Amino acid sequence: MKDTRVLMGMPITVEIIDPSAGPSHLEQVFDYFHYVDGKFSTYKDDSEISAINRHEISVAQSSPEMRTVFALSEQTRQETGGYFDIQRDGRYDPSGLVKGWAIYHAAEILWAAHFENFYVDAGGDIQAAGRNRQGGLWRVGIRHPFNPAQIVKVLAVGNAGVATSGTYVRGQHIYRPQEPGVLETDIVSLTVVGPNIYEADRFATAGFAMGRDGIQFIDSLEGFEGYMIDRTGQATLTSDFGRYVVND
Repeated sequence: MKDTRVLMGMPITVEIIDPSAGPSHLEQVFDYFHYVDGKFSTYKDDSEISAINRHEISVAQSSPEMRTVFALSEQTRQETGGYFDIQRDGRYDPSGLVKGWAIYHAAEILWAAHFENFYVDAGGDIQAAGRNRQGGLWRVGIRHPFNPAQIVKVLAVGNAGVATSGTYVRGQHIYRPQEPGVLETDIVSLTVVGPNIYEADRFATAGFAMGRDGIQFIDSLEGFEGYMIDRTGQATLTSDFGRYVVND
């Protein structure tokens, strides 16, 4: 079973290999993404995060999911030395954490239904589980940041998350928390492979904000590997990233 829909402002693809999968299982996942978008989208006036930003409700008065995301965001801010920060100009934007968090919880819906072989892809960030239709590891392509039609690396992953922070979809959009209003421009792409997509996504966002130092930060994390491309096109990878690469 496989389907792609546009939700949260991006294409979301779900594929389940297990033969017991049916349309209702895909619907559950897409319904969940629709729910997350309605709660956390900063582009929707009726979302809960928009109500918080308008000071109509406080974080303490918000839903359990919202309070969880704020707590996880603060944890990530501390773990990254302040390079991950959802507050800017007096407003909150937790999308740098919510995307990976939502993908992971969507995958949990499928694990709860006892599926073992699937992937959930939201805007190029992926939670993979088990094996693909051919019985091999899932293949994940890293787009060239200067030519999105070109794939610079193909990775093979099993039970893992792959997240990329880059400029090829949304342009330069990640700010340096220590320098309000200053965009990070030294690097254009940072891909992180981690134990799950939540962890990979949050550290990819923080690592990107660190600029050229981000790849060393990823290399220092146990169980994570990364691949960075700077604005000159130079690539730098962590010590064991090569074990995922299948197109060298």
